[in-house]
Amino acid sequence: MGSDPEEAEEVPVEIWTDGGCRPNPGPGGWGVLLRYKGREREMSGGAAETTNNRMELTAAAEALEALNRPCRVELHTDSEYVRNGITRWHTGWVRKNWRNSSGDPVKNMDLWQRLLAAAKKHDVSWHWVKGHSGVPENERVDELATAARVEMENGGRDLPEEG
Repeated sequence: MGSDPEEAEEVPVEIWTDGGCRPNPGPGGWGVLLRYKGREREMSGGAAETTNNRMELTAAAEALEALNRPCRVELHTDSEYVRNGITRWHTGWVRKNWRNSSGDPVKNMDLWQRLLAAAKKHDVSWHWVKGHSGVPENERVDELATAARVEMENGGRDLPEEG
């Protein structure tokens, strides 16, 4: 796979992501919907002991890592944490050696680094959508994430997180 976003496809890959836990922390799941030129692919996974934010980050990283060449991407998330972290906060974290504004280590640094590495290969536009607001694609990834979480609650196979 090339890594020059300038060579990215002109037709965007549309991506919707979601993740969650119940309780938080606890069993969690993530879901992804990728759409390109009318074709769709769904992905999901989970972890037995995790957090909402880790599942949201995992969903976005898994989606971008699934692309096998540089792409123009329209990524939709209902997580302001993911959208703000990737579009606003991460530059300061990197500059401060992965410390937040309080000087504490950034939470979920392993997944932020994974997401940044995956995003670097593509031309990504990050969009926030309000969760549970009737957007069909967002509702679908919520269903995928919930099913993966329920599988974890019922003793399903834990899919390892990076880091």
